[in-house]
Amino acid sequence: MSWNYFRSKLLLQYIWSYILIFLIPLVVLTIFIYQNAVNNLRSEIEQSNVNQLNQVKLNIDSRMTELRDIASRIAYDEQLTPYMIRHPYYSRDAISALGKYKANSSILEELFLFYRNSHAIYSSKGMTNVDVLFDQYYLFEDWSKKDIIKELETELYPVVRPAESVNLSMNITKSMLAYIIPITPNSSSPHGTVLFLMEESKLTGLMDTILNGFKGNTYIFDDKGRVLTQNNHGEPIPKTEIHLLSELGPGIHSLKLDNMQQSIVSVKSSMNGWTYVTAMPSEQFFGRVFHIQTFFMLAFAVVVIAGILAAIILARKQYHPIHDLMEFALLNEEASAAQPAPKRRNELEWIRKTLHDYSARVDIQEPFARNQFLLMLLKHGKLDNPESAHIMEMIGIELTGKYYFIIAISWDEYPGVADALQHRQQIVELLEEIEIPEYGAHAYGIELPHFDQFALIVSMNEDSRISVEHQMEQIVEALRIIVMESTHLIPSIGVGNAYEDAALLNQSYIESASALEYRMANGKGSITYFNKLSHTPNDTFWIAKDSLLKLTQSLKQGNDTVAMQMIEAIFNKLKAERVSISLLRCICFDIMNTLLKTASELGLNELIRDIPSFTSFESLEELEKKLQLLAAHICEQVERNSENEQLSLMDSVIAHVDQQYTDYSLSLEAIAQKFSISSSYLSRSFKEKTGSNFSQYIWQRRMDEVIRQLLTTSDPLKDIIVRVGYLDTPNFIRKFKKETGYTPGQYRKLHASSEQAKAAADADDESIS
Repeated sequence: MSWNYFRSKLLLQYIWSYILIFLIPLVVLTIFIYQNAVNNLRSEIEQSNVNQLNQVKLNIDSRMTELRDIASRIAYDEQLTPYMIRHPYYSRDAISALGKYKANSSILEELFLFYRNSHAIYSSKGMTNVDVLFDQYYLFEDWSKKDIIKELETELYPVVRPAESVNLSMNITKSMLAYIIPITPNSSSPHGTVLFLMEESKLTGLMDTILNGFKGNTYIFDDKGRVLTQNNHGEPIPKTEIHLLSELGPGIHSLKLDNMQQSIVSVKSSMNGWTYVTAMPSEQFFGRVFHIQTFFMLAFAVVVIAGILAAIILARKQYHPIHDLMEFALLNEEASAAQPAPKRRNELEWIRKTLHDYSARVDIQEPFARNQFLLMLLKHGKLDNPESAHIMEMIGIELTGKYYFIIAISWDEYPGVADALQHRQQIVELLEEIEIPEYGAHAYGIELPHFDQFALIVSMNEDSRISVEHQMEQIVEALRIIVMESTHLIPSIGVGNAYEDAALLNQSYIESASALEYRMANGKGSITYFNKLSHTPNDTFWIAKDSLLKLTQSLKQGNDTVAMQMIEAIFNKLKAERVSISLLRCICFDIMNTLLKTASELGLNELIRDIPSFTSFESLEELEKKLQLLAAHICEQVERNSENEQLSLMDSVIAHVDQQYTDYSLSLEAIAQKFSISSSYLSRSFKEKTGSNFSQYIWQRRMDEVIRQLLTTSDPLKDIIVRVGYLDTPNFIRKFKKETGYTPGQYRKLHASSEQAKAAADADDESIS
């Protein structure tokens, strides 16, 4: 039976969990980023519109200032005095002068000069009667001839009239603004008036140029709130609501006009009190925000789809072990029951039931598992890993004593005693776990594969009053008494050595089993201790292990002096000892093997071919000389390898410097840290390798690169210097001149081609300025 993924509610829960885990932070983060992006973009758009409108204000203000200046210059122009302009001979020069003044302004349609208490008015085209001019040539829609003449005669301050339709003599209609400036300026009794006529389209064209494709309505209000000019590129705002715009203060506003939300930007001129206003529908004003919104929605959708796919993959991966357990649980139910398993959809319930069944089986089989683990301790000793500790905790075994040893037991029957099998079972039950508190001992019994043998793992605490051996004897005797009092079997006992490390229990077990073998010699019911079987003759000799270790280390370090001293000391000791020839040859081969093994570890495998020459010797002196030559060769090769590694290291350092010399943060300390060597060692080795110190080498590499770029490119000098990793341009130029006698610019002019030098010199001048 196979469990179908798509039937699993648990898998769906995993999928939804992963989706929510990534979706909730994603939504929060997306909203946060979106709001910040929209707010930043909104601020940029608004500020951009404010800046553009300020530019419009500055430009128009400057044009109006130009007109004031023109009026002022006319007032003081000697060619344009009442006498000169009326003189039959000089009037032509005066008319010409007015034409020049008109040409000085790009927004003027016409310029008129009127002297009060006169019927004549002058322009760049000549003199005309004021009545004729405003009756036949310039007919204003709302400004009558009478009002015009009155204002020309009486106005004491500059006045701008709003744009209105003007019918010209050629049946051409234009929208114009009139700017009246009395002369002499700032006089309480002006003697004349300058009238400027400006075509509205020139002002609106100037605004369009600056606003660059603005799709809305633009207005200029005077200090009284009148509309001087307007430029409509969208749906016009009703005249009844336009006055609301003039009442707004400088800044950015949102106002509902004509049932449509408008985004309004307003700035005010401090020169003449005019208010400049742009108005456009808010949805158009923030049109670019919708592009950002679309981008975020698409990006969000892509991330969500990718996240859902990732959630499905991760959920499948996470669910896979449960799926395997489900398969196992279903197989177990089918194997253990004649009827099919009930159709449950909760995998965890299935697994719980299966684990419960297995727990019941484990409880039944725990004694067998416990004995099996104890057998493993006898064979391998205590393993120092978390898994073994966990198993010991599960089966209730604690090895907490100071010393550990093994007791091996075998038994024989009393003559005439029946039912020996029952007595053996009693011993197994009795010694399964036993405490001997008076001697600080705790023992675990183990049934051995042999029918008539049993083993005990004994852990005991240290008793300072008696020796460890005597304490072991007391524990063994107490166990022997317990067995004999409880059964009619005669135990034969073998005892291994005690160790402080439970990992050596396998050693003690081998010793106890060896000691138990002596029951044949010692008789039934005997107790045999392994340490009493050991016997070491007094005439044995071997090379101390620390001497061989020291010899090995001196070879690996390439220290031939210490190596020679160790070989000499070892052979002097050999010569002083009286050992048999066979043992002596074994010892010699042990020393020889130490050297050859070390050579092999160092990669000197070619020495293996010379083994026959080392094994043929007639005396200790001959072997000593051969081994000294071998040691010298090994040390020499180690020293040569060390030198090669040093040369290779410096080659790597120089290659790294040649690649990274344009990095301004490159330093001796950084490279020393990168290659794991000291700064002093690197500095000394670098100079030995290159002939110059580190800073000189870096300077020369940068200098060479600057010269190369000076001669092959027309890039500005400042860019070249920064590009090669030198941030202090003046200091570099000073050092460059000190070394070459020229500044970089002079050097380039002397050595580069003429066209390239000229282009580079211009670039250098621009970069320096």
